[in-house]
Amino acid sequence: MEIRKSRVGDLDRMMEIFAAARAFMAASGNPGQWGDGYPQRAVLEEDIALGRSYVVLEQGRIVGTFVFFIGHEPVYDVITNGAWSAEKPYGVIHRVASDGVTRGVGRTCFDFCAAQTDYLRIDTHEQNRPMQQALQRYGFRRCGDVVYEPGKERIGFDFEENKTKAH
Repeated sequence: MEIRKSRVGDLDRMMEIFAAARAFMAASGNPGQWGDGYPQRAVLEEDIALGRSYVVLEQGRIVGTFVFFIGHEPVYDVITNGAWSAEKPYGVIHRVASDGVTRGVGRTCFDFCAAQTDYLRIDTHEQNRPMQQALQRYGFRRCGDVVYEPGKERIGFDFEENKTKAH
C-alpha cells in the first residue's frame, strides 16, 4: 500500500469511504460516533487545504483515508481518568477510515505516522471496539478520557516508538 496527501479530486472517493466506515461502525455496535454524517465534505476540504489529509492506495485505488499532523491538539490538553505517557511534541491521528474491504489500512496508517515521529496520540469512541483492538494490537496504550464537549468523551491512546515496540 502507498500513502499520499489527499487532493480535492479525491473528495468523492473519500466521502464514499466515510459512508462505508459509518455503516461498518453502526453494524459493529457504534452507531453514534459518526452517525450524524460526520465528517462533512467541508471538514475534509479544510483538512486537504491544511495539508494534513492523506489517502491510502492499493494498486492505485483509494482504499482508506486519515488525518495526520505533528503539533498541538487542544482537546488533548486535558485528560481525565489517567494521563498521557509523555509530555513532549506529538503526532495526531484523526478520522481513520477504510473502504471496509481492504485489510491492513489501519496498520499502514500507523506505520506511516510512527515513521514521522516517535510519539503519537489518537482517540476513539468507547463503542468503537474494532478501532480500540487495532490500536492495542499495534502497541498504543489506553491513557484516559478526552472531552470534545460535554457528553462527547473519547478514549485517548498514545504510542511511543521506543517504549511500545509491539508491532
